[in-house]
Amino acid sequence: MTAKRRVRKAVRKGETKTKPAEQLVAANSVNRALNIMGDRATLLILNCAFLGVRRFNDFKVVTGIAPSLLTDRLRRLDDAGVMRRAVYSKRPPRYEYRLTEMGLGLHDTALMMIRWERRWHFDPNSPMQRPVHSTCGKEFTPEFTCAACGQFADARDVYATDGPGSGLDKPQGPRAQRRSTKMEETPKTVHKMLERAGELLGDRWTSHVVASAFRGAKRFADFQEQLNIASNILTDRLNRLVEAGILKKHLYQVRPERLSYKLTEEGRDLFPLIMTLMSWGDRWLDGGKGAPVIVRHKGCGTKLVPKITCNHCHEVVDHHNVTAPHSEALKSFSANRRHN
Repeated sequence: MTAKRRVRKAVRKGETKTKPAEQLVAANSVNRALNIMGDRATLLILNCAFLGVRRFNDFKVVTGIAPSLLTDRLRRLDDAGVMRRAVYSKRPPRYEYRLTEMGLGLHDTALMMIRWERRWHFDPNSPMQRPVHSTCGKEFTPEFTCAACGQFADARDVYATDGPGSGLDKPQGPRAQRRSTKMEETPKTVHKMLERAGELLGDRWTSHVVASAFRGAKRFADFQEQLNIASNILTDRLNRLVEAGILKKHLYQVRPERLSYKLTEEGRDLFPLIMTLMSWGDRWLDGGKGAPVIVRHKGCGTKLVPKITCNHCHEVVDHHNVTAPHSEALKSFSANRRHN
């Protein structure tokens, strides 16, 4: 039985005491991952952490996030196991925030954000869009390949089946979250270095709608069934994604008018980003049940496991051998601002 049929069966039977069973959604590792990091402030913190930022004041200066919001997001990342708060000074007590093994596992996702930005919205002045592969010493564009066969893979090269962890999840509950992170009005902060990708992943429902499009949702009812999202919110996010060039509308019925939504070429190019999120969620958020969905590469028939490589030397890239050309300048700037 597919996950979609399980949702429908649960709706018919009723499986909760206080709320109707339609509150349940098909289990998916991408949704689980986005429930942790699908927030603009969180994305900024993680990207800066990969640049070597660790201390509260440095995060505040570099991102421009308001202190109260920064405190909240760092606490959430600590609670989720993505970052770990560590004492670096006892008198007075001072803390820094370090990426855990779980957090470091998001480096592939960060690289895929950079890849997409470089391909569609390249800004030579953005430090995050200009990574250097220390193995070959060149500025590079990360490439997404299949670990089994080494070939490139996109959304049209794969198919999905239910995994051992398939079933039903409770949807993410409402949370107090601002639509846009409050930023300081200073050109020296780096909060625009991954602006477009941040807009897509940094809004909870926008990112979930994109992920659902990759899972085959096309019609309005498809998105509602997968996400349990209010109609007005879904309409707003679909319109935003059409305006952004990620989705395009297709009229499939005239009376009454009915629309379907399909990924554009730019939208389909988000596939590597979605796959790295799924891979991370499969490893860290499966609850011991295994992956809810198995994605297989048509080219070799094996489960698609992401391997990120350099477009120059084609060697594997990871957090050990990737640097940003301005990362040291970024740290110096942060230190200077902190003491001024």
